[in-house]
Amino acid sequence: MGDRMYMGIDIGTSGSKGVLIDGDGTLLAREDVAHETSRPQPGRVEHDAETVWWSDFTTLARRLLAAAGGRAPTALGVSGIGPTLLPADADGTPLRPAILYGVDTRAATEIDELTAELGAEAVLRRAGTALSSQAVGPKWRWLARHEPEVMERTELFLMCSSYLVHRLTGEYVLDHHSASQCDPMYDLHAADWAHDWAERTAPGLRLPRLLWPTEIAGTVTARAAAQTGLPEGLPVTAGTVDAWAEAVSVGVTDPGEVMVMYGTTMFLIEILGSPVPHPAMWTTRGAFPGTYSLAAGMATSGAVTNWLRDLVGGDHTELVAAAADVAPGSGGLLLLPYFAGERTPLFDPDARGVLAGLTTGHGRAEMYRAVLEGIAHGVRHNLEVMRDAGGTADRLVAVGGGTQGGLWTRIVTDVTGLPQHVPRQTVGASLGDAFLAAIATGARPDIRVWNPVEHTIEPDPAAAATYAEYHRHYRSLYTGTADIAHFLARQQRRDDAGSR
Repeated sequence: MGDRMYMGIDIGTSGSKGVLIDGDGTLLAREDVAHETSRPQPGRVEHDAETVWWSDFTTLARRLLAAAGGRAPTALGVSGIGPTLLPADADGTPLRPAILYGVDTRAATEIDELTAELGAEAVLRRAGTALSSQAVGPKWRWLARHEPEVMERTELFLMCSSYLVHRLTGEYVLDHHSASQCDPMYDLHAADWAHDWAERTAPGLRLPRLLWPTEIAGTVTARAAAQTGLPEGLPVTAGTVDAWAEAVSVGVTDPGEVMVMYGTTMFLIEILGSPVPHPAMWTTRGAFPGTYSLAAGMATSGAVTNWLRDLVGGDHTELVAAAADVAPGSGGLLLLPYFAGERTPLFDPDARGVLAGLTTGHGRAEMYRAVLEGIAHGVRHNLEVMRDAGGTADRLVAVGGGTQGGLWTRIVTDVTGLPQHVPRQTVGASLGDAFLAAIATGARPDIRVWNPVEHTIEPDPAAAATYAEYHRHYRSLYTGTADIAHFLARQQRRDDAGSR
């Protein structure tokens, strides 16, 4: 055990995690805390920065320090859900709840407006990504239009990780990766703010200083030390979006490698050596200087399994065991997992979930397996589009809570026909945060030594053949039901408006 020790803390959609890692990569302590996500209206998804982000952070920091037994960490790395929009005053005090990433679809009108003003091709060429609900820029315009009093008072633009950095150090910074998801406000090729488009999108907004996630933003202030228990002067990284820290945590750092993150939402990141903009994907800067990434994100995944669990009763362990006894194909069921619309590659906030083939002979085991299979078909759909964009998917690495138990990863491997590497540690972004903190303080650790591959899941030929036939119908099921889904989504909005 070395003298160095790194703390990593990540704030997620439905919970937060923290770890202590020794200098040789040994996991010394892990802590988790759950929280609620606010959905005040359909299409609006928010977190209160004080009662969710800062509360989770301080709880985890104090628990980890207690586990350290008096040892002080060498450095702290942070990450959080993103891209998010948190307007704050000059002191960093939030002016409203944070507007979350692509699952928040409130800015549809502003997306269309900005695309028309700037030109779809110009946005794709300069920013690397078409405007969608994932983009921060349209949400700034939404804020100015619908909450002008908040916009008038806004002095700082914070995301989850940069809010933590500001609370801890007083520094007003944002990492390049997070900034590259602020479309159309960041120039992907120049690695700098697109100041003209930023002014057009959010007039008068003072933009944060840009750093890489591998750089130190500042040190813990006396005030933050008193609030958290962390030692004053502790170096803090610039932070980043959780999914990219999670990719780092499992060694997805070289071109052609793909992280498959099993969480509340499913997320895929392929590392690139050069940008390959595609209208159905997100092309961003990577966690390390000189790297890019091609990213895909589904609007739901684990959220649907939680919904079904609550609907039919039982717990996930019981339901997974029952679903494992069902043959591939779920007894003739096929599910579209678009329970909150869909992000990539459809960019359709009005897509809706469909469970086709139901009979009175189907039970909760078949339905639970159909959910896992439907999400796996969504993964395959995204990988197919990533390859169309220029990705190669040479290596798939699984991470996240959904890797536990083995059934979900097995189904994804059989549906995609691609092997998956499963690392020893799947704790996620907090491990990546600790690793980035080590890099930022001058250490040169190897993440594949810290977190080696523990086993590989190979496709089962018979199951893969079954799923290939199902996948063809999965792709056509959306096309065939999209008009109905859009009609029903309109009715849901009207019904909700009438109930208020």
